[in-house]
Amino acid sequence: MLTTSDRLFYDEGIRTVGVDRLISESSVTKATFYKHFGAKDNLVVDYIGRRHASAVAEVEAITAREPDATGVIRGVIASITADIQRPEFRGCPFVNAAAEFANSSHPVRQVVLQHREWFTDTLVELFRKAGHPLSGDAADEFLLARDGAMVGGYAGDPIASTAALSRVAERLLADCV
Repeated sequence: MLTTSDRLFYDEGIRTVGVDRLISESSVTKATFYKHFGAKDNLVVDYIGRRHASAVAEVEAITAREPDATGVIRGVIASITADIQRPEFRGCPFVNAAAEFANSSHPVRQVVLQHREWFTDTLVELFRKAGHPLSGDAADEFLLARDGAMVGGYAGDPIASTAALSRVAERLLADCV
């Protein structure tokens, strides 16, 4: 069920995939689905939570292999670039989920917000360690450039989008002392 929901929600959109299809393609019974999740929204929250855990693990892996904050930031850029340039890339799963749930107090939007807060906090700390004089501003600019690259990479040219992200990030890193 988890693998199937991840694939379908990401590839086709959360709202377009019904419970009956999830159950059918996962080869589980309705009773099993409702026993474990209770409702589709709970499965969606789980999906976004798993995507968040994957992002955290990726940043932790980059942090473990890079000697300093500048290297970690460049590693994050490389990871984002590789993701955007995958043939099956369909945009940012967090932005996609937020777009499908208009109510900002909906549990799905809350999980998306928690992810974005984590990523922003992580970037602030990385830019601070790299010596950026305005690490909060740098994190905001990086996140905005990343969001733009994700949208541009899906809706337009992934090469141009990731090149622009790299240029923005390098300008931010050039301000580090």
